[in-house]
This record gives sequence, structure tokens and C-alpha cells, in this order.
Amino acid sequence: MSNDDSSQLVVTLPDNSQRQFASGTTVLDVAYAIGPGLGDDTVAGLVDGELVDKATPLDADARVEIVTRDSDAYLRVLRHSTAHVFAQALQRLHPEARLAIGPPTDDGFYYDVANVDLDTDDLADIEAEMADIVEEDLPIERVLVDREEALARYADNPFKREILEQEAAGESPVSFYEQGEFADLCKGPHVSSTGDIGAFELRNISAAYWRGDETNETLTRVSGTAFESEAELRAFLDRQAEAERRDHRRLGRELDLFSIPEHSPGCAHFHPRGMAVRRVLEETIREQNARLGYEEVWTPTLNRAELWKPSGHYDAFREAGEMFVWEQDGEEYGLKPMNCANHAYLYGRTQHSYRDLPIRFAEFGEIYRNEQSGELSGLFRLRGLTQDDGHAFVRRDQLEDEVRRVLRSIEALYDQFGLDVLYKLETKGDDAVGSDEVWELATTSLRDALDAEGLSYDVADGEAAFYGPKIGLDARDALGREWTIGTVQVDFNIPERLDLTYVGEDNEAHRPVMVHRALLGSLDRFMGVLIEHCAGKFPPWLAPEQVRILPVSDDYLDYARRVADELGEFRVDVETREWTVGRKIRQAHDDRIPYMLVVGDREATSETVSVRDWDERERSDVAVAAFREELRKECAEKRGRPACAEREY
Repeated sequence: MSNDDSSQLVVTLPDNSQRQFASGTTVLDVAYAIGPGLGDDTVAGLVDGELVDKATPLDADARVEIVTRDSDAYLRVLRHSTAHVFAQALQRLHPEARLAIGPPTDDGFYYDVANVDLDTDDLADIEAEMADIVEEDLPIERVLVDREEALARYADNPFKREILEQEAAGESPVSFYEQGEFADLCKGPHVSSTGDIGAFELRNISAAYWRGDETNETLTRVSGTAFESEAELRAFLDRQAEAERRDHRRLGRELDLFSIPEHSPGCAHFHPRGMAVRRVLEETIREQNARLGYEEVWTPTLNRAELWKPSGHYDAFREAGEMFVWEQDGEEYGLKPMNCANHAYLYGRTQHSYRDLPIRFAEFGEIYRNEQSGELSGLFRLRGLTQDDGHAFVRRDQLEDEVRRVLRSIEALYDQFGLDVLYKLETKGDDAVGSDEVWELATTSLRDALDAEGLSYDVADGEAAFYGPKIGLDARDALGREWTIGTVQVDFNIPERLDLTYVGEDNEAHRPVMVHRALLGSLDRFMGVLIEHCAGKFPPWLAPEQVRILPVSDDYLDYARRVADELGEFRVDVETREWTVGRKIRQAHDDRIPYMLVVGDREATSETVSVRDWDERERSDVAVAAFREELRKECAEKRGRPACAEREY
């Protein structure tokens, strides 16, 4: 549809149909134009993906989606409104409290506050006041306030004044939302009344830095959640309780897998048991790399900063404050924030023919990112981490096939862990370098590879790295949560910037294309995801201790050790503590051991074992050699749960 009149604009609806409206038409006007019922049900709108108040006027062509109570986005509106109800309740009980910011989140909402001393004992009183505000059914109304009046309202609130001077710089009037005696600077949107708030709960109190910057003032953050119904809230709280039960930080301590001590902030120590799991992960990746034709390399963590400047990584990481750098003897040095430049060096140190390509390097590369202290979170967010990184240098005619081979490998790999893979095509962003032509070519190659493999995917416009588009890999775990893990990226720019070449069939110099690939991403982060996915019960092939032999008394320790020797190819331990056999079994269950082999007089006499697994299935009189063969098959097939105890021997 053409748009010749500057006073007219085009609205594209979710079904891709288009309508023409006068400039200044509001989201609510669009809804009523579609139908009076939709207009009556409108709560808010999504304009080019941004959630806005239904009174928001449109001043340019836009994609518009009407938000009603049935929309996915409605929960975000409800939670934002609940954050305001919390703030109103807090100021009724503690008028001295200064409000900072209170947005909705994926799981609920939070509000950062200052000038008030709160602890968990205060939450019940605040919740009771919130319930009263909901019962009062106060209309929530958007009002426009002159800028000078807004600044005067916040004469003693530096946080709101900063928002006015930065996010709302130059705006006049500015948007407030009022409910009863309470008003808050806010862009919205919100539900129409406090009575629309359903079920809610305040969850916890924590500390937070203003703007997430540890150099700023420390605030008190009160977090909560809200749903339309009590049943939805209870279901959510049950899921949260299960997530807490699976928390990898707690299980890491209980199962003696890893620790992150104060002397190594953001850097994990892997204990022998955790390292056993990590080694199996590494060998699994090495198997995939061998199939894909990658050669393993190692590159140093410490480099001169000059290494990263031509590629653009130095500027990108320094601007984000994520790079550890220092000066020494007139030189600037840094800790490696990624492996790309080192692998590009390995490629560029010799001349290559078109016949040599693809050339593929893989590395378990140790990298460092200067993450803020407040953002560190167990294995999920570290300063020091190890990537299962890989880079392939290919000709253009090899590009799509290379990406497809990696995608097939990813499907097989994640299936071994019982994780569903979700794909996201991330396209060119505002910080992109290089020509539109190479970006289009790179993006098309990724899209064609996904389509050719029959994989469904979402498109995330503008989220690519500065040097090339990528396929982001998310893993969906046992609780339905999605975790960003690996990536596949196509890069024409770094070979250009670093002057990487190969000699073509025409004896001329040509640029290779660089395919960046991380199958599991950070091994550390993936281990955290895996611990929570399995609730610490690793499948037998991956478990740090696959078999524990439990002698019923010390009289059978020698036989237990002989059995352990016969199972020496596996990770086996003998329980030597002077406990009852019942206590030994309970401890093995607590330790999430896949197999317990109980041995006593009967087993020692017949040279057998009694097999018991973590699901409490049992089988007696099993020959050690037969058990060994079944466990060997189970590990080779990478089965997800122990099955030897239900086999016929």
C-alpha cells in the first residue's frame, strides 16, 4: 500500500494486512477501527514490538498489535501495574521511602527503593496493604505533567530526576500514572484499575546498584510476581520451588562438583567429581569435532592488546567494559575475551590453496570477561570460562554445506543430553561493520541452511554480533526454561580486516569465509544448565561416579574391591565407612549414584552382585561380567537413565 500523503500512515496488523490512518491516530483508535468489541477489550498495544499505552498516538508507519487480556503481553502489563501497587503500599507504610525504578520482568516485577530499611519480616505487612489497594479498585489513569512540575515533584528524589534528565530528556509534558493518592513517573502501559490485579506475592529482598553500576548507590530491591488467578500463581510458585531444588549452586556444593570461593570471584574451581563430568563433556565434543574435521589447537590467554584491534573486538569489549587490560613496559596487554583472533592468526601464518579448504580449528579456550560483581551468578555468569570454540575457514561455495554439517551435529549432540534445541536467526544490528552485500550473503546462507535442514526458527532482528549474523542456540530444559548455549556465525568481515587469503583455482588471492561455532558454548555454563536439567542425577554415561559398591560389612571389603577392579573401565568407588547397609544405600541415593552394587555373603560366595539403581529398582544374583557388559552398552549408547537393574541376565 502506498503512502503518498504525509498526513497519512500505514498500520500493518499481525495478519500482515494493512490499513491507512491519519497521523496521530492512537492505538485505541486502531482497535476500534478493527471492531468495537476489540476496542472495548483493549488494554495496551505493541507498536513495532514495543509495549505502549493504548492512548499512544502513531506518527509513522508501524506494525501494530492490540493487547487484550488474552494476549501474551497482558501478563507484563499486569505485573507492571502490580509493581505500582507495591510502591503505593510501601509509601503508605513508609512515607520516607524514595522510589527508583519498578519494571516488569519475565517472572514478575521488582521495585528498587532507597531511604527505607526493609527485611523479609516486612513483606507480609506490605502484601496486606497491597491487598487493600486492590480491594479499593482505584482507577489507574495516565496524566501528562509539565516538565517543570515533574522536576518539582521529585525535588528530593535523585533517581526520578535522573530519569527525567536522561530517558525523558527534552520531553514535555511527561507521562505519569495515578491511582488514588499515588502517582509515579512512568511510560506505562497499565491495567485500568487496581481491582484488575489478580494474585500476587512478594518473593524476596536483595541489594541492587542504581542502574546496575556498582559505582552507584546501593538500593533495596523488592521482587515479586503476579498472575491473573490464584491457580496460576500457585503453579508458578511450585515451579519456582522445583527450580530452587535444582539450583546448580546448591547441588554443586552438595555433590562436591565445584566451588567459587571469595578469592576467585567469578572463576570456578572444579573439584575431582565435577572435573570427571567436565572431561566427559570434553570427550563428547572431541568426538563431534573429529566427525566434522576439526583439528584441536591451544592458544594463550595472555596476549598483546594489538591482537584484537584490527578485528574490532578490542573497541567492542573495551567500550562495554568487559575486557581485562593493563599496561606493562610501554605495551598494553589483555586477557583473551574470545578465541577468534588467535585462530585467525593460526590460519594466516601460512599460505593456503583452495584445495586446502575448509580448514577447521577447535579449542577448549579459556577466556575472561570483566563482568560486574552484581551480575555474577554461579556457573551461569562468570568472569573466567572455557568455550568449546571452533572456527572453520571455507570458500563461499562451501559455506552452506559447512553450516548444515554443524547444525546436524548440534541436533545429535543435544539429543544425548535430553535437551530440546531452539534456533534463533539473529540479523544485522546498528553496530554492524562491513557492507550490506556481505551481510545479506551471510544471512541468506544461514537462513538457507536452516531451511534445508527443515529446522524451525525465530528471527531476532538487529541482535547479531557486529561482525556477522548468527544462529543462536537455546536449550529447553526439564522445567521448560530456555537457556542460550551455543552459536553458529558467518563472518565475512574478520577475514577482510585481518587480510586472510587463499590461492584460488585462478591463482589469484581470495578471501575465505569464517564460520564461528560453539556447540555447547561455555562448558561452565552448560554444566550449570545440565545440573539443573538433571537435578544432579546425571545419566550413567556422564555421572561423576557411575557405580558405588556397598559391602554389607567390612568382612566383604576385599570382595567389593575385586568387583571394583573388574569394573575398572568405569568410574567406581567402594563405600568403606562403617555404616549399616541401609545408611550406605540412603547416602548413595543422596549422592545421585546411578548404580549401587550390594555385596554380602551370598554375592561373595556366588561371585555375583545385587544391582540397585537410583529409582530403587533391584536385581539379585547378577554376574559381574554381565553387569559390566550391560553398563558398557548403556554408556556407549548414552542412555538417559539407568536400566541395568531391569535387564534379564
